[in-house]
Amino acid sequence: MLKNCGLVKEVIEKLGNRSIVLVGMMGCGKTAIGRITANYLGLPFFDADEEIEKAAGMSVVDIFSSFGEKEFRLGESRVIARLLADNQSVLALGGGAFLTDDTRLSIVEKGISVWLRADLDILYSRVMRRPGKRPLLQNGDPKKTLIELMAKRKPYYAKADLVVDTSVSSKNVTRDRMVEALGKFMENETSDVK
Repeated sequence: MLKNCGLVKEVIEKLGNRSIVLVGMMGCGKTAIGRITANYLGLPFFDADEEIEKAAGMSVVDIFSSFGEKEFRLGESRVIARLLADNQSVLALGGGAFLTDDTRLSIVEKGISVWLRADLDILYSRVMRRPGKRPLLQNGDPKKTLIELMAKRKPYYAKADLVVDTSVSSKNVTRDRMVEALGKFMENETSDVK
């Protein structure tokens, strides 16, 4: 699809200094969709997990095994707050980041959150392509763990500003639907202010 220059310009202008923040379960496409959306909009892209690894000098898996999930979440929250303090970007969060109150508050203040939602079977097939990169799936039955995580996280993801389904669409179609949804969302923000 050719770039809709009018819509892109409108989204960038209305975004102001905010970031587009992608939330959702592991395997929903946050990094893949985030990269192509950032490129489409001409914005920088950040993957929170990659930025955490740079800051810590170790992998997410190693951070989990060395310090535990609680310490990981504290560091994650600091890195996300730093990324949101900069100007516009597209930011892909780790699956559990949006559950942290401080992180959600930072996003409300400095971003627009988009829940990239996908069906369990699709998530499972995607995450099992690279299970070693998923510390929460390292022990026990990965599918059972994924089901439990979905049940726990869904109410938090539902707090996102927008929901875009990633189950059956191509990355480009998902990107286009997300950009259109962002445009409508920000148009409603403008209408509400008047």
